[in-house]
Amino acid sequence: MADSQFSLLNLPARSRHADHKYRSAATRGRPGVLPATAADIPAVETMTLARSTWLEEQGLPSWRENAAELARQAENPDGDVWVLASDNGKIIGCTTVQEHTPPWGWTDEELSEPAHYLYTSVTDPAYREKKPGTLMALWAVDRAAQQGKQWVRRGCNFPGLVAYNRTQGFELLHEVQRTHGRIYLMGRRAGQVADLQERFAALWARPGRGR
Repeated sequence: MADSQFSLLNLPARSRHADHKYRSAATRGRPGVLPATAADIPAVETMTLARSTWLEEQGLPSWRENAAELARQAENPDGDVWVLASDNGKIIGCTTVQEHTPPWGWTDEELSEPAHYLYTSVTDPAYREKKPGTLMALWAVDRAAQQGKQWVRRGCNFPGLVAYNRTQGFELLHEVQRTHGRIYLMGRRAGQVADLQERFAALWARPGRGR
C-alpha cells in the first residue's frame, strides 16, 4: 500500500512560497516538509514513477500515466503543494493541502466546519519502512490545529486505501457513488501531535547517529 520545518509553519503560505520560489528542496539545505517549487518538478516526477512501479508490482492502480502532470503541480502558484525532503535534500514525499473541501458527499454542516483537505499524497517506496506517508498526514493534522481548523479530510477510491488511512487515525465518514466508481470520504480531527518532532528525527536517523 502506498504510504501514499517546523520553522516555516508560522508564516503565511504565500510568504513561505515566495522565499523559496526558485530553489529546489536539494538546495534549501534542510529536511522537513517544505513548500514545493518548480525546481522540484523533476524529483517529484522521478519519485512518482518509482511509486508507480511499486504499485504495479502489487497489482494496484498507479499514477504512471499522470506522473508528469502530478509533478507539474510543484510549480505551486497557490502555495498548497508540499514536499517531504530528507536530510540530504532528496524528495521522498509530496502532498497537497487545500483550504476547501469538495462539496459533493459532505453535509452542509460538515462543509461549514473549518478543515484542510489532503490530495495526491505520494511517497518514495524506498522509504516505506519509515512510513513517510504517515508522517506527512500527522504533520497535516498538527498544522491544521495550529491554523484553527477542526478537521483534516481526504478521499480515496478503493478499500485498501481506506484501511491504510485508518492506520493514520482517519475515519470513514461517507461513501459516494460517482460516475467512474465509489469514493470513500475520510476525516480526522485536527490536533497537536505531541511526538511529531521525534517522528521526524526517527525518519532521518542513521546508524551511528544515536537512533
